[in-house]
Amino acid sequence: MNIQFKKGVLELCVLVLLDKKDCYGYELVETISKYINISEGTIYPLLRRLQKEGYFTSYLKESSEGPPRKYYKITDVGKRVKNELIDEWGKFIKGVDELINREEGKDE
Repeated sequence: MNIQFKKGVLELCVLVLLDKKDCYGYELVETISKYINISEGTIYPLLRRLQKEGYFTSYLKESSEGPPRKYYKITDVGKRVKNELIDEWGKFIKGVDELINREEGKDE
């Protein structure tokens, strides 16, 4: 997938997943990777930026598989931004879809 497409939708993907449940970084990478090819190196700078912007908070939680994990929890600001991004995404894909599928010969 084109890297520019990916960058544009990762923020939305992270916020959608965190709205469903608190997650740690690698868990986000694993879940998103089922649908979009990403690496850990892509997600962690995004997580730091989004946390700085107040979209979620973080906390440490003990893990039975090693050191404590840093979990991310969406804030009310993050939920509002997520809803705005979902709305923008819907309009965006509708517009692109219409452009791709418009009838030939009807150029403006």
